[in-house]
Amino acid sequence: MASNGMESMQLAEDQIKILEENFTRVSKHPDESTLMLIAAESGLTEEETAKWFRLRNAQWRQAEGLPAQLGSVKD
Repeated sequence: MASNGMESMQLAEDQIKILEENFTRVSKHPDESTLMLIAAESGLTEEETAKWFRLRNAQWRQAEGLPAQLGSVKD
């Protein structure tokens, strides 16, 4: 992944797989309870999980040619 802070999180391969599966199959913007479940499943804190989703969303938006920050265009 691009140099955007995600590498600094030092996630294990299985954690990344869980996060990516949830990103693509469940939600790009998980609600608080879903975030808590994803954090528990991946062995991360809710804060770490939320940070990963923020960074991953920015990366996805950039790849789609959208601004890195969520704006008027819904994902």
